[in-house]
Amino acid sequence: MIIAIDGPAAAGKGTLARRIAEAYGYHHLDTGLTYRATAKALLDAGLPLDDEAIAEGMARKVDLAGLDRAVLSRHEIGEAASKIAVMPTVRTALREMQQKFAQKEPGAVLDGRDIGTVVCPDAPVKLYVTASAEVRAKRRYEEIVEAGGSADYDAIFEDVKRRDERDMGRTDSPLKPAEDAHLLDTSEMSIEAAFQTAKSIIDAALSRNA
Repeated sequence: MIIAIDGPAAAGKGTLARRIAEAYGYHHLDTGLTYRATAKALLDAGLPLDDEAIAEGMARKVDLAGLDRAVLSRHEIGEAASKIAVMPTVRTALREMQQKFAQKEPGAVLDGRDIGTVVCPDAPVKLYVTASAEVRAKRRYEEIVEAGGSADYDAIFEDVKRRDERDMGRTDSPLKPAEDAHLLDTSEMSIEAAFQTAKSIIDAALSRNA
């Protein structure tokens, strides 16, 4: 069983993916962390972020078992990741890794930007989780403040819009819903409501495949 979850930054897809994986006993991969891990390796080694061959080499060394969300969530790593994420050979290297992960038994939940369209186009369940840019910026702002950090809502809002443009505008694997994806707009939906909606979709797919 493969569950593909796509959507823009801060729409809630990661939280939903982890909840689904836990509920069904499936493996979970936040594919965005694979790009962040590649970027962190380049930063740690003092290597350039604009050399595609070097970035591809680092991508092929990423250890999926060693992805530390707390470390990789840092803003500067996210900025670096968005620069290498537009490189076709980096995407190919990480895509192969993600596709292998998707074959894990008894099932896998992958979330990212191109899971349903490119990484796992034959996934039985595809969800596209979105929310308005204003809501997503507010969530990110509150997340930072609750963690004890300082944040500027306007700057975060501009950053969210910039990332959307970059993700949706790239030529290789742009962010967009798969044609057969179920749309979940979480702008005014709690994570519990989103989970219950997703659960009904997944249960229906499981009964069809039984």
